[in-house]
Amino acid sequence: MEDKITYENFRKVDMRIGRIIDVQDFPEAKKPSYRLKIDFGKEIGIKNSSAQITDYNKQDLIGKQVIAVVNFPPKQIANFRSEVLTLGIAGGKNGWLLI
Repeated sequence: MEDKITYENFRKVDMRIGRIIDVQDFPEAKKPSYRLKIDFGKEIGIKNSSAQITDYNKQDLIGKQVIAVVNFPPKQIANFRSEVLTLGIAGGKNGWLLI
């Protein structure tokens, strides 16, 4: 188990539900990934996310709601700027996406 965090630290994490509106292959990533566009509505808008969820069919992901952390700083992954962290759970072959 990783280091424990305090409840106060956890409260700083801003998790939101968004809807996947576009999924593209991401061959430049070191680990197999997709480039996602996720719509979080008027307050946050559309954000990019790199997600290692290639066990899912791209077309099946379109329209799915996902949970993402929206208050991390953007992260440059190869030639792509990932703006939110799409959440999943470890397990199975490559884990499960929180949908």
